[in-house]
Amino acid sequence: MRIHRSIETTATPQRVWPLLVGPEEILKWFTLLERFEYTSERRSGVGATFHYEERAAGRLMKCDYRVTDWIENERFAFTLVSGSMPKDDQVWRVETMPTGSRVVLEEDVELSGGVFGKIPMALFVGRMIGKHLQEMLMNLKRLAEA
Repeated sequence: MRIHRSIETTATPQRVWPLLVGPEEILKWFTLLERFEYTSERRSGVGATFHYEERAAGRLMKCDYRVTDWIENERFAFTLVSGSMPKDDQVWRVETMPTGSRVVLEEDVELSGGVFGKIPMALFVGRMIGKHLQEMLMNLKRLAEA
């Protein structure tokens, strides 16, 4: 399932970037996240690894990721290497705009079908994820503009 969300802010990319990559900052706007920590010595750049725990639909999901793309103040991409889902690739972009920036999230996630089957599950979960992502982007915007 592919998910695409974005939000515009008056904050510059330099103001938004630390909120996307700093563990303490991420916990302030990513409302479902209970834990985020880098697990490699490297805390930035391609090859860095991190672990996070997210509570979604009453279930604690533990996931480990590897950074696949890192362009400071512009792009942060990562892929799931182990965890509660079969697949989760995310790309976060911060695009410069005349009035600030646009934050874009593109996520490619695969969910297990469960007893409901993949299509109904994807529709239900897709709506739920979309709602939470929009809320998180609004939180990110508020923090960036504060």
